[in-house]
This record gives sequence, structure tokens and C-alpha cells, in this order.
Amino acid sequence: MTKEKEEGIIEKIEESIEKVGEVIGNTTEEAVKNIVEEVEETDKEKPKKRGRKKAGKKEITEEEIKKAEKESTEKTIEEKKKIILEKAAKLREKIEGTKTEELKEQIKEKKKEATLLPLEDYVKSGIYLGTKVVTPNMRPFVYRRRADGLAIFNTDLIDEKLKEAIEFLAKFDAKDIILVCKRQAGWKPAKMFSEITGIKTFTKKYPAGILTNTKLAEFFENELTIVCDSWLDKNALNDTLKVNKKVLMICDTNNFSRGADMTIIGNNKSPKSLGLIFYVLAKGYCEKKGIDANIPRLEDWVGEEEN
Repeated sequence: MTKEKEEGIIEKIEESIEKVGEVIGNTTEEAVKNIVEEVEETDKEKPKKRGRKKAGKKEITEEEIKKAEKESTEKTIEEKKKIILEKAAKLREKIEGTKTEELKEQIKEKKKEATLLPLEDYVKSGIYLGTKVVTPNMRPFVYRRRADGLAIFNTDLIDEKLKEAIEFLAKFDAKDIILVCKRQAGWKPAKMFSEITGIKTFTKKYPAGILTNTKLAEFFENELTIVCDSWLDKNALNDTLKVNKKVLMICDTNNFSRGADMTIIGNNKSPKSLGLIFYVLAKGYCEKKGIDANIPRLEDWVGEEEN
């Protein structure tokens, strides 16, 4: 092959490779096919020269095709790499360009969908309001303090603890649970909770020794005790611990969670807050246990008890 023909073929191959590089998405096989066609067209345009070196045509053509295939493959990989890098750069710009406020709104919406109750209900009930005293047990759940010194619970943590309490409560049958609530603010929702779930409830006064003294006619053997306030309901708490039974405790910021197997954090001094807690527990317990109960609206739980 003359030098002129070789240079002409190489020139055609280079032109073909450039064309292939401009077409995104071409496969290697398609690129090679295009190059081969270009080479064949070159040979057709120069039939006389091709005739002179007819014997060496096949060897030279295959050699050039292999070279073209190699160069085409390399260029295709480079082009693909370049395209991928460009897409990655655009994606990075898109992510970096997303506003912080938009991300906050998305997170807020997800939280809203996942919570047991809307945030507004938690706020209205005052469940997030603690006391001026914060025990070491409750410090991890406190979000901040108000100007008047009251500690504020983290509402996300309140919701999480309620979810955990429902799962824990559902492990027991109603006949094996008792609820103790000496504080008057919780009498109404406690009674509603008892009527719906069938769980035995003690309000006003807890009969001393009912869980420990087998000689008493009222003796009752339970598996779980729900305590509304560890200070006021300490007798029931101590009796439960003596017989090594489980305790589900509602804890305000001034409560110690000693002896509790599961805690619900929140205001345990307000009728609205206790009403919300017992409403959520009753609703969740009935759903988990498959109890078909007509549960009143939240509004019916959070009002004062009528005398």
C-alpha cells in the first residue's frame, strides 16, 4: 500500500471516530460498523489503486479495522466517562442547590404523617409542659426551659414514648393489668379507659396490700401496673415492685422513673394531658388486641370531670 493510500484511510478513520464521538448512546459495535463502511467507501472511490495491491488488501483492511475498533472503543469509554461525570456534577449542583427550608418542610411533613396525633393536639393538651424541677431521669427528654422556669418536653420524644408504651401494653391481657390514678385530674379519662379496655382501675384511693396480701378478700394478682404519678401512687408502685411485676409509668419532669419497665413522658397533672394519654393508649391497645370498641373523640377525654 502506498503512503498516500494509508494516510487517506487513516484520515477517513479519524473523521469517522470524530463523528462517532458526537453521537451519544452509540454502542461500540455500531461505531465499528460505521468505520468499516467509511473504509469500504474509500476503497470504492479509488478502484485503480486498490487493484494494484489486491493481494495485500485483506490484511491491511483487517489491521486498520482492529486499530479503528481499539481507538473507537477507547473513545467510547472516554465519552461515557465524561457523560457520567457531567451527570454527577449536575446532580451535585441540584442537591447543593436545594434550600434548607425546603428540606425542613419535607421533614416536617414526614413527621406529621408518622405521629400518633397531629402536633396541634399535643400543644393544645399541654402535654409538653413540665415543672420547674427536672430529675436526672427526665433531663434527656427536656427540650428547653421557658422564661418562667417551666421545663418543656420534646414533643417528638413524647410521641415516640407513647408508641413504645402501646407496644408494651399490648403484650398483656386486660385481666392482668391494673391502672392506679390518685390524682383527681385523671379520674375521668382513667374511668373511660377502664370501660373501653376492660382494665381494672383504682382512682381516689388504692387499697393497701391488694397485690401483696393473699389473705385479703380483694387480693388481686396482676402482671402489669400502670402508675400515673410515682409520688402520689407510691403505694401501688411499691407493692408491684415487691411482687416483681411490670410497671408502666407516666413521668413528668419532677418524677423519678425508678422501677419502671416502660415510661410515658408528659404532663401528668393536667386533665387535658392525662386525657390525651389515656385516649392514645385506649385507641392503640384496642387496635393491637383487635377489640371492637366505640372510642369517644379526643375532645371527650380532655375535659374536666363533671361533678
